[in-house]
Amino acid sequence: MSTGERRVCLITGAGGTLGNVFCRSYYTDYDIVAVCRTRTPAVPSQLEWFVDPLEPEKAVPENDSSVYVIRADLTAPGEVERVVDLALARFGKVDLLVNNAAHVQLQPRGIVDGDAALEQFDPHFTLNVSVPLRFSARLAQRCWLHAGAQNRAANRNIVNVSSISGSEVYQGQTLYSASKAALNQLTRNIAEEFGEFGVRANAIAPNSFPAVVPTEQVAQAIVELDAGSFTGGVFGVGEEPA
Repeated sequence: MSTGERRVCLITGAGGTLGNVFCRSYYTDYDIVAVCRTRTPAVPSQLEWFVDPLEPEKAVPENDSSVYVIRADLTAPGEVERVVDLALARFGKVDLLVNNAAHVQLQPRGIVDGDAALEQFDPHFTLNVSVPLRFSARLAQRCWLHAGAQNRAANRNIVNVSSISGSEVYQGQTLYSASKAALNQLTRNIAEEFGEFGVRANAIAPNSFPAVVPTEQVAQAIVELDAGSFTGGVFGVGEEPA
């Protein structure tokens, strides 16, 4: 079950750049369900933990806040449902869902250069749109739908990690941009529907990180949205380069 009164956060893409920074920065603030396919975040978990090399048997305080890692290929049938079931079995609730896992494959020569873009349509829209939709729907069905008072009291919410590409045009990013634009609109519609039972939904749309925007700033934006009261918004993170 959840540790004390800490919020439970389920984050996908936990082994990637943003997921790793989020887990390292906030694993002592949240009970984190870290969903990853291969790489795990660099924090204590049930899979690995910190050891004092001088006193290997001594308890290390950092291990008191270990995250719960779930390995999953979220594009495979039934995997989203398995993750949701494991998270609820472990903690009994989810207060914050961060849909961070993403697929990106650029087409620098455009969408008419062979069949590369056509073959990449499904991978982009499956992970970038369908998986966030499925996580949101399954958590609502299994945890939130009939718990309006508890949802509002706990300020439960969803943060979808979009991109500036969802509203701007960049060469070679046609499919990625289209999938992020779809995620933005999905967020707005989820916010409208889920508001009926007290669950908020927003998206962040950062510029490139860490090249343009510090990854820590993007992670902080997630936490700020979690603590706030906004719903139905798509919020930029970082300035457009001159």
